[in-house]
Amino acid sequence: MKAMVERCAGIDVGKNILNVCVMTGAADVEPAVELRKFGTYNAELRRLREWLLETGCTHVVMESTGSYWKPVYAALEDSGIRVILANGEDVKARRGHKTDWNDCQFLANLLRHGMIRASFIPPQAIRDLRDLTRRRRQLIGDATSERNRVQKVLEEANIKLGSVLSDIFGVSGQLMLEKLLEGEPDLEAIANLAQRKARLKIPEILRSLEGHRLRDHHRRMLRYSLEHLAFLEQQIGTIDAEVLQLIGERGYQKPFELLQTIPGIQEISAAALLAETGGDMSVFPTAAQLSSWLGVCPGNRISAGKNKSGAISRGNRWARTALVECAWAASSKKDCQLRQRFLKLSVKGRKPALIGVAHALAVIIYRTLSTGVPYQETNQPAPDERQRQRLIRHYVRRLGKLGVAVHSLRPESPTHHQSPAGTRTQHFHHRNEPENADRKL
Repeated sequence: MKAMVERCAGIDVGKNILNVCVMTGAADVEPAVELRKFGTYNAELRRLREWLLETGCTHVVMESTGSYWKPVYAALEDSGIRVILANGEDVKARRGHKTDWNDCQFLANLLRHGMIRASFIPPQAIRDLRDLTRRRRQLIGDATSERNRVQKVLEEANIKLGSVLSDIFGVSGQLMLEKLLEGEPDLEAIANLAQRKARLKIPEILRSLEGHRLRDHHRRMLRYSLEHLAFLEQQIGTIDAEVLQLIGERGYQKPFELLQTIPGIQEISAAALLAETGGDMSVFPTAAQLSSWLGVCPGNRISAGKNKSGAISRGNRWARTALVECAWAASSKKDCQLRQRFLKLSVKGRKPALIGVAHALAVIIYRTLSTGVPYQETNQPAPDERQRQRLIRHYVRRLGKLGVAVHSLRPESPTHHQSPAGTRTQHFHHRNEPENADRKL
């Protein structure tokens, strides 16, 4: 196999040690191999950079091992050397031959022959934004866990508010929790704190509170959880402000606003998607490749002419989570093509339908950010004759199940009305009604 890169290096990244292999030589000859070991302190990283520049390396490859690769990338980012980050699944060494020195030589050999696909590394501003949006999602997960702890303590004290109220952290639930923490003995007074529609459930609320076993220990545990929830909400609000400020300062306001024109994508989701994709679609040659990178396209696993599995790839789990949430929102929006797509695919199940809508959203995102034109809902095309006849048969069956007989009046009959389009006019009547009670459909 012909070599593609004449001067390259492979780095096996560890927490404390970097094993480096440099291969130099013309493409048509066996390369010279030099191996060295470096530490991960800043002084050692500077030594690594100087050595790579002395050898004339133009390309460097390393695996995306946890977060250990990030200091190495930061040390080489502005050196003029192209740093390639490889997916560990794509560069697995042969079983039984895995050592640190073998790994760095294997990486350098793959890079020399152009057999490594580079992972997408966004600019520093997008990486900063990504840190904020990912931390926000983690804080939301922490808040969900804390709410579950509150519910667990209430169940232990035999307080069944969660079985009556749709959300015990709503206005009514929080007012009742505060009174319970204060030790209010009057259960009727607590139940009367219900607001709006919850007031219709006052008798059930009373039954859920009668004979409760809330002790001082339970109250302390509830206070810990509620204080932690208040802290998390404050942190989330601070992160939201920092995200908006960063988007405005780094010049990403336009793609941020373009994303919000797409159905199902609002401010928070737009920031999360922008942080993952970067907003610059030139790094993805096609919409299909963006969809594959996000992990919302069907898998391609065909062997011997048989499709083994169509399961989606792993992709970027942060972006996929945000995209599926947007798909949920778009699937419930009226007069939206994505909703029609969701209903059409729902015959295979709700989860596959959601992935299908997320895939459509990925294509829309690619086109919107590539062209810089806000998304506009296109008019639904009129159904062709085949679709029209299919709809007629469907509704005739549905009417039949409801006890309504449908009689077709053919256009060739001289006694029946001919529509302007030359189609058949249909009449129906209830089976229990007389014939003269027919009405037009």
